Amino acid sequence: MPTTNRKVVMKQLPNGMPTPADFEIVPETLGEPEDGQMVLKTRWLTLDPYMRSVFMGQPGNIGKTVIGGTLSEVVHSNAPAWEVGDLVVGYYGWQEYSIAGTSDLQWNNPYIPNQKWDSSLGDPSTALGILGMTGYTAYEGLLNVAKVQAGETVVVSAASGAVGQVVGQLAKIHGARAVGIAGGPEKCDCCVDEFGFDACVDYKAGNLAADLAAATPDGIDIYFENVGGDVLEAVIPGLNPGARVPICGFIAHYNETPETRRVNPLERLQSEGLKVLGKDGSTEGYAFFGFSNLAIRHPEAEEALATLSGWIKSGRLKYRESITDGLDSAVDAFIGMLGGRNFGKTMVRVSD
Repeated sequence: MPTTNRKVVMKQLPNGMPTPADFEIVPETLGEPEDGQMVLKTRWLTLDPYMRSVFMGQPGNIGKTVIGGTLSEVVHSNAPAWEVGDLVVGYYGWQEYSIAGTSDLQWNNPYIPNQKWDSSLGDPSTALGILGMTGYTAYEGLLNVAKVQAGETVVVSAASGAVGQVVGQLAKIHGARAVGIAGGPEKCDCCVDEFGFDACVDYKAGNLAADLAAATPDGIDIYFENVGGDVLEAVIPGLNPGARVPICGFIAHYNETPETRRVNPLERLQSEGLKVLGKDGSTEGYAFFGFSNLAIRHPEAEEALATLSGWIKSGRLKYRESITDGLDSAVDAFIGMLGGRNFGKTMVRVSD
């Protein structure tokens, strides 16, 4: 059984975009598991934008292990029904080992306990991405919140990212027209050629409003919001009456400082009388996927998981992952993801 652990902690709060100086890798002695506990070796770690907005802005988190979803292997068990070699989907953050209890939860969601990963569903890494929080977010936001219908036009920002790539494909599966917004020709080409979007607009080309209007001649019925900022400003004029705007996040605002902070265009969207959807019809908690993993319950998650897995196996749903190796790569990978360097789901292969 391992006796030491390495973990990434917040050394200081970031001022704007995080830098390596804001983090520190620290060693610690790994305690003995009690009855009902097990020792987990982290195999995969997911990196997501919400970590910046939810965890890295709170002074009380200085010195704490950075949060995050994990896919781990049981290497020692004092817990009935959990055996050495089992793979565990959990929420143990940026560290190499953890001591887990049988009552622990995924994402701190009271409705979804830790689960054994069923490898027949897909590769282990997908448990944290397209067959995990990423997939749940796209599935819940587009199908259950926005209630996409055949023939509608769906626009999704950060279209080549973890959630965006799934949203566009789910729109197509349900007979809608999918238009992505992404940064650069390579990402836009992937959305169209690999993921099957009808069109993708390059926001870095400098003509976002005009290019988006040209790509959506019948207006926008659903805008799946991942970005905010100038992208949302460009979307607002094209929203049809009664358009639905499920809110996943506002990554353009996460690294703002008091000096650089600007008004979120959502306020203007609301003032125009358009229906903005979040949990219970409000926008509370939107930065932490308020309509998704805080609300989804275990039976719904299981149904979504089985459906998404089936679409992947049939070839109707594809995905990309941006993978780095080793815990030491997590900080740079996270900063790169916030800066748009990722292509698909950002993952760290912590161990083999």
